[in-house]
Amino acid sequence: MPKPRIILGVDPGTTIMGFGVLQIDGKKLTCLQLNELKLSKYDNHYIRLGHIYARTTELIATYNPDEMALEAPFFGKNVQSMLKLGRAQGVAIAAGIAHDLAVSEYSPRKIKMAITGNGNASKEQVAKMLQQILHLPELPKNLDATDGLAAAVCHYYNPSQESDKNYSGWASFVEKEAHRIKK
Repeated sequence: MPKPRIILGVDPGTTIMGFGVLQIDGKKLTCLQLNELKLSKYDNHYIRLGHIYARTTELIATYNPDEMALEAPFFGKNVQSMLKLGRAQGVAIAAGIAHDLAVSEYSPRKIKMAITGNGNASKEQVAKMLQQILHLPELPKNLDATDGLAAAVCHYYNPSQESDKNYSGWASFVEKEAHRIKK
């Protein structure tokens, strides 16, 4: 009998990092963890990044996931916010790659489409659908946690690794991002 597959889903953010751990046993999906890391109490952006790395590493050590799925930052109007979100995402990716996880990235639209069938669904609609799919007794007050879990469920629904981006380790990351590095 094959061992259950575990996917760590992360919604990286600079004030709140949402995460969920999904276990797949045959066709049965189980939420092992649904939570958030609150970072707003730290004034220093680099301290926040350190906490993102440490918490992601802790989740990997605790749940020993097979894969990691992240929500890609959406393009907003504020360039500084985008840079900070990109750093948060990069730190989470680095934690996964450092632990030899296959890392995949999905756009918010693709995640919403996978969960609800509507790429323009609200956070509340995504959370309610996850509650039904995974039989969650209650939803967290802050829906960043369900965004992280939604990334994991989206990854499960995309078994061919058809993510917007995916990496299987440092070599894969460098190979796929070499065009950016050379610029």
